[in-house]
Amino acid sequence: MTEYATLLPGDPGPWFRQRCTTVHGTYTFDMSAGRHVLLFFFRSSLEPQTAADLAALKASRDLFDGRTAILFGVSADPEDESHRRVAQDLPGTRFFWDSDGLAGRLYGARRLDGNDAAGMRPCWVVLDPMLRVLGVTEQAPGRAAQVIEAFRRQTAQPVPNDRGAPVLSLPGLFEAEFCQRLIACYEASESVASGVFTETDLGRSRAVSDPGFKRRRDCTLHDRVLVQQVQARIIRRAVPEIRKAFQFEASRLDRLILACYDAADRGCFGPHRDNTVQATAHRRFAISINLNDDFEGGEIGFPEFGPRTYRPATGGALIFSCSLMHAVSPVERGRRYACLPFAYDDAAEQLRQANRSIIRESAPRA
Repeated sequence: MTEYATLLPGDPGPWFRQRCTTVHGTYTFDMSAGRHVLLFFFRSSLEPQTAADLAALKASRDLFDGRTAILFGVSADPEDESHRRVAQDLPGTRFFWDSDGLAGRLYGARRLDGNDAAGMRPCWVVLDPMLRVLGVTEQAPGRAAQVIEAFRRQTAQPVPNDRGAPVLSLPGLFEAEFCQRLIACYEASESVASGVFTETDLGRSRAVSDPGFKRRRDCTLHDRVLVQQVQARIIRRAVPEIRKAFQFEASRLDRLILACYDAADRGCFGPHRDNTVQATAHRRFAISINLNDDFEGGEIGFPEFGPRTYRPATGGALIFSCSLMHAVSPVERGRRYACLPFAYDDAAEQLRQANRSIIRESAPRA
């Protein structure tokens, strides 16, 4: 049996959720995508070599700007956590508390069998913006300076703007006149601030308000005629293209809403994925349909794939896997109206039902 996990250049970096120095107390690692990532796995901040390495990182804090590059220290010492010996240095430095070895085992710093008495392998891991491994090296005297210099060179390389994300751009999904009807329906309806799904330690999903991350107002489409007309257009025009592009048979739609990103509050949505909690795990493809184009900003980007952004014309759709990290840039002028359903299939419906049961069972009893 292999004692430690082995990661080679080009391998995907494993995702995990672990206790962290964030204000929420945890961090979901896949949210670091879209930036160059440096992970430093160490036994304890009190070890002389580790203390020297942490000092070298602190001296290079300008490198970790949180926008293009981010650093995670990963401590195996529970005393580091209980005494808060190290702290996050925003915008680009955070620390994971990994005394249980969850992250360390994934990245080859801790033994797979959990026998930590047999030894830990402190190491450095460099990941690209897609969270793929660029290199792994063990801790050693003088190694920090070498890693920091190599990481600085890596982040300085220009990112090609022609690296497109694996998305389907579909013009003319809705006619302009139909878009105007949907906008009129939105304006005549009561809208609410759109929340962000999060998940508690009990596995329960809930929507919370986070204006610093998401500023959008939504209304559910209740008009039966409009619902049927939206469904008909997606079934006739989008489903065959999804089948062709992704070899996926979409048979169900989730959440028929109309949404508005308003320049009045710089409407936006930070980098996120659409299927990372139990309440949304059944979603397979997002269908983002622009209902107008007389606005500035509000473009859709995919940080893992570079700086290129997408902006469908009126009635056009952008269709992409819910697993892709994506973001909506702030609307600078006017309003961006959109119809935002999700597509999934019968197998995912079984998952949705199962997760609904789990969520109900995990709810607190009165």
